[in-house]
Amino acid sequence: MTAPGPIGLEPAHKEGESTLIVAERFGVEIPTFQGEGPSCGHPALFIRLSRCNLTCTKCDSKESWDWSQFDPRKESTKQSVAELLDWASSSPVELVVITGGEPLIQQAKLLPLVRGLITAGKRVEFETNGTIAPVPELVADGVRFNVSPKLASFGVREDKSIVPAALETFVASERARFKFVASTMADLDRIAELADAHRLAPVWVMPEGTTPEVLIATTRVLADAVAARHWHFTTRLHVLAFADIRGR
Repeated sequence: MTAPGPIGLEPAHKEGESTLIVAERFGVEIPTFQGEGPSCGHPALFIRLSRCNLTCTKCDSKESWDWSQFDPRKESTKQSVAELLDWASSSPVELVVITGGEPLIQQAKLLPLVRGLITAGKRVEFETNGTIAPVPELVADGVRFNVSPKLASFGVREDKSIVPAALETFVASERARFKFVASTMADLDRIAELADAHRLAPVWVMPEGTTPEVLIATTRVLADAVAARHWHFTTRLHVLAFADIRGR
C-alpha cells in the first residue's frame, strides 16, 4: 500500500484515477470505535475528508477546513479510491465511517469508493451536516446517513446550516438518522421545532463537550428532557475513552 503524502507531494496516480482530498484515516493501525449516534460503540474505520461548506465556531475538526488556523498542505492529502479501498480492506472491521469536514462536497468521487466498500462486505455511515443532498446513486443498500443539522448555538447562521430541500431528500431516503448537538434546554426546544417542521425522525441528541467532565455535566442537564420527548440519547465515546485526541 502506498503511503499518502501532502498535497503537492502526493504519490503519482494513474491518469483518470479518482482521488479524494483526505484529512485523515484511522482505525486500521490502532483500532477504534464509532463514538456517536446509532452505532456508538461499534468497531469502525474512519475516513475523514477535508473541506467544509460551513464555518461553525464550535466545530471539533477545524483542521479539515479552517485555513486561518491550519495549513491545508499539511492537513490534507490526495488519496486514490484504490488506496482507500486497499487500506479499508486490510481490516476485518465491517463499519466504515466517512466524515469531515463535509464529505458530500466530494460525493461524485465518493461513488466508486462506496461501491467498492460495499462489494468488499463493508457497510458505510456518512457523518454529514445535512446541507447537501446525496445523489440518488449514493442512497444504496449498505449506506446510512447520520445527519447532524447545526443549530445557531453551535456558532453558525441557520440560514446556512438548515437547508430544507436537502433535509427533505434525507427524510425521503429512509436511510437517515438525525443527530443534534445540544447543551441547553433551549437547544432541545429548537430541535423540536426543526423536527416538527421538516419531519425529522428518528432524532438523536448528543451532549456538547470535549472533556469527560463537561460531557457528563451536559448529559445530566439534558437527559430527563430528552427521555421525556422519547428521543434517542448518545454520548461521545471518543471523549470518554480517548480524551478526544485525533486519530482515535
